[in-house]
Amino acid sequence: MSARRTLTGTVTRKIAPKVTGMAPGLTTSFVREALARAIAGAGPLPPAAAAADKQLEEQGGDVDKAIHEVIENHVRYAGAQGFLTNIGGVVTAAVTIPTNITGLALVQCRMIAGIAHLRGYDLDDARVRNAILACLMGEDTVNSLVKAKKLPAPPMALATAPSGSPDTDRAVSTEVASDLVTRVMGKRLAVTVGRRVPVVGGVVGMGADGYSTWKIGRYAERELLPRTAR
Repeated sequence: MSARRTLTGTVTRKIAPKVTGMAPGLTTSFVREALARAIAGAGPLPPAAAAADKQLEEQGGDVDKAIHEVIENHVRYAGAQGFLTNIGGVVTAAVTIPTNITGLALVQCRMIAGIAHLRGYDLDDARVRNAILACLMGEDTVNSLVKAKKLPAPPMALATAPSGSPDTDRAVSTEVASDLVTRVMGKRLAVTVGRRVPVVGGVVGMGADGYSTWKIGRYAERELLPRTAR
């Protein structure tokens, strides 16, 4: 156990300066651009609403089944590392951010946007976009940020607030950017350690990305309650 901790600490110290160097690229404007691309469509992925509507049609108008399929499809996308790299490159052309990280964020944003659309939310509404970004961070992180008063409310409350606020927009974007920096750190650590056993590292990475996407999808499904009857 002590040897493992020593290795982890050593790798983290070596990686930290590189992550700090990447941080300027992970700005609030980058976060908003990534979300916009996820909703409008990126690379081979069509727009989130169109894909969600297709699932709704295939499931005979059953919203819950359509949401289940949206989540399952995006879990598969998240597990395909080459696919994530391809998608990530759509947004990372001008910044030095690992394409796997941005690809995963795009896939997860698109999944959440599809769920929101199926539940009757307007994806052009700034309040809804804040809710989508908040969901991207996951339930535990959101709860911690709300408790610490770094976020004004959880996703459902953000999406249904009486009015939007520039302060809320900034707070959400800032926290999501910070969360992505943390992901960069974790991914760099996993890749560095995984290189010792490349096949195992790849399998673990695919499993972790798929599982995190499934968890976020289920969180969004629970959090974003129906707004209108379809």
